[in-house]
Amino acid sequence: THTHTHRVGKMAEGGITQLVNCRMLWRGQLIREDVWVQNGRIADPKHLFWTERKTATRRIDCGGLIVSPGFIELQINGAFGVDFSSISADKAAEGLAKVAKGLLAYGVTAFCPTLVSLPPASYQAVLPKFERRAGSKDGAAVLGLHLEGPFLCAEKCGAHPKECIIQHIDGLAHMEQVYGISMDKVALLTLAPELKGAVEVIPELRKRGVVVSMGHTMAKLQDAERAVQAGATMITHLFNAMPVFHHRDPGVVGLLGDKDKSRRGIFYGVIADGLHTHDAALRIAYAAHPNGCVITSDALSALGLPPGNHRHGALQLTLFEGCRAVIQGTDILAGSVATMDHCVRRLKDIVDLDVCKAVEAATLRPAQVLGISSKKGTLEYGADADFVLLDDDCNVKATFVAGELAYAHESFKLKETSLTSALV
Repeated sequence: THTHTHRVGKMAEGGITQLVNCRMLWRGQLIREDVWVQNGRIADPKHLFWTERKTATRRIDCGGLIVSPGFIELQINGAFGVDFSSISADKAAEGLAKVAKGLLAYGVTAFCPTLVSLPPASYQAVLPKFERRAGSKDGAAVLGLHLEGPFLCAEKCGAHPKECIIQHIDGLAHMEQVYGISMDKVALLTLAPELKGAVEVIPELRKRGVVVSMGHTMAKLQDAERAVQAGATMITHLFNAMPVFHHRDPGVVGLLGDKDKSRRGIFYGVIADGLHTHDAALRIAYAAHPNGCVITSDALSALGLPPGNHRHGALQLTLFEGCRAVIQGTDILAGSVATMDHCVRRLKDIVDLDVCKAVEAATLRPAQVLGISSKKGTLEYGADADFVLLDDDCNVKATFVAGELAYAHESFKLKETSLTSALV
């Protein structure tokens, strides 16, 4: 055998990688177990050894770090100067690739590019360019679009252009006409459940594989419950762009108090940047429904850019240290520029969680939202070998996609040993 250290490792087809000296996040616990990878998937060592009669061809010493599933980002508007909602059609593929590559540094191995409310002509020009794609060492997987609008409540449109909001839905054909694509390309859709025709279209969307989330809404609890019965399973950025909690009618937030919420599979997105949601509100939500908590960054195109003035679509922003972005010349929050790993650390500290629980909100829970938790968001045997190496404070040291090292922090050196024989 021989040992060498380098930044990006590629695994030979059929080769077997063994990660040693690590703590693996496994079914809600940290366990001292080696992680085995074959053909881009997490492998069962017993099957390798006893059935295939094979052992490792490559060994990686993780230096005592935590091996966590890769983070999954369900709501991201752009990053590194790329804004998904204002990008020109000819630059869409290039912009998507740039974001997919850059997100690896924050531990993100899969994401849903998110577009806000736009005129139909804009959707029709750009949406066909957003293709699903598998992850690789060149970038995180693209899981399908998250369309956040335009079927929202104008009263709660937030930063969305009011003139683009459509406050009624005339069936699936109406939606496809607005978007100019088949709904099969869409992973997640945010709508206001109180709109005329909204509840009726939810079962149609579910049949097409689209997950329906409720947001930018004035819905009463009864409206939200009807949407859930029709197949809605998520709440977009809880507490933001919805009525304040009222004890006589708690609105969409009241779903967290449903005694059947776990059976119904209700999830809620939280922007855990310490700015968008008060720490006490986050603690209340988590205490009410811990298994539904999904971290989303809801990040703008200024994510990953240095402090200073930047443009995001039509908005002029000022970016400050500490993940704060405001509309230039004002104190109005313009959206998030927090990274996923930052949000994991914030959730851990605010709610006083262990590493496993905090990480689950960025891995297992978003995978469950999309119905892909057998392949993503887990280190179960057969799952995609998308994982991150974390220290105990949830800082990302390295990111692997399909078993290949795709990003390494400057402080991290891969200690890799090539082994001569794969046969027992």
